[in-house]
Amino acid sequence: MVRLLRPFGRAVTYTRLLHLFIAIVWPSMWLFIEEAWWTWVVAAAILAPVGLVPAMRTVEGLQARLLLTGHGHDGESAGIVVAPSAAWGDRWRLVVWLEARLLLGCATAMLTAQLLLGSVDLASAAFGLDIDEGEPLLLKGHAWWHVLLVPVALVALAGLVVSSGRLITALARRLLGPTPAERLAAMEERTEQLLERTRIARELHDSIGHALTVAVVQAGAARAARDPDFTDRALDAIEETGRAALEDLERVLGILRESERPVSSRPTLTDADRLLESARASGAKVGIELTGPLDTVPGPVSREGYRILQESLTNVLRHAGAVPVRARIAVADGTLTLEVRNPLTADIPGPGRGSGLRGIRERAALLGGHARTGPDQGDWQVHVELPLS
Repeated sequence: MVRLLRPFGRAVTYTRLLHLFIAIVWPSMWLFIEEAWWTWVVAAAILAPVGLVPAMRTVEGLQARLLLTGHGHDGESAGIVVAPSAAWGDRWRLVVWLEARLLLGCATAMLTAQLLLGSVDLASAAFGLDIDEGEPLLLKGHAWWHVLLVPVALVALAGLVVSSGRLITALARRLLGPTPAERLAAMEERTEQLLERTRIARELHDSIGHALTVAVVQAGAARAARDPDFTDRALDAIEETGRAALEDLERVLGILRESERPVSSRPTLTDADRLLESARASGAKVGIELTGPLDTVPGPVSREGYRILQESLTNVLRHAGAVPVRARIAVADGTLTLEVRNPLTADIPGPGRGSGLRGIRERAALLGGHARTGPDQGDWQVHVELPLS
């Protein structure tokens, strides 16, 4: 019983009825002036060319969202678009929608009025009151049991209100909903947003994770050394790394604030000296071998290469500590090769573990390259090859 009464506690039940009544306001005003059956035929004929106007889809979409779904401008929840008609198929669907709304609105209004007036007639007949000949229900005589039919008429009226509202909402989602092309465009936009969020998550993981790893290693080494000079150098390294991390964080937040901001402000492999100096300041002995024209590497490849190198050095500091590191960056035969090697320790993660290693492989795969990570001849190796084209 509670389930049956639940729709009558929702505002959208009554706004749907209002939506249907709005559709017949102007034909009804005309009907008061010219009482003829052909008034409705002319009204239906007028709606056909009106539905071919592209902007009418926006008008009907906004009205349907607000009154039929209660979601206002939330298009994902409403399932109704408000963009103007872009193709003739959209325009003809709008014409069908306008005609169906007029027909259903007219039928609902007439039945609602008949059921309301019929309830009054039944109650009047039960109490011995006369019923005018113009009333919808004509009863012979006056019997007390006529009042027992009043709840039947009211239940029918309640069912009409709920069912007509659900029917017009279903039609709206069908006729005013997104076309296959619009669904595809929305899906592509959603995919782009997810990819952008994933990229930003990687940016934060790489830059902030690197800075925190360096700070932790430096602080631990300074406390263990108990040397004032070493402590000063460690604090300087922590300060420099922290500032670099703040710059990276501001850069990522700038991407979030300004979707049109170019990504050219992100660091590239030409800024790799900052990473190497940060690792060296943490006690690691980093040797670098550069081969080929690094400045000819395309921007996207160079930026992702920087992040791969950053994550590789961060993993070394996090899992192996201050150990010798050999890094190689080579540009040759249309390929960028990045390799970072360090001696194996007991704390090195196994192949495939850790979000950093997954991030390295994901970055390489997105650029059409490949990455190998794992033990190799007594060392832990990160070997990445990225195509330049």
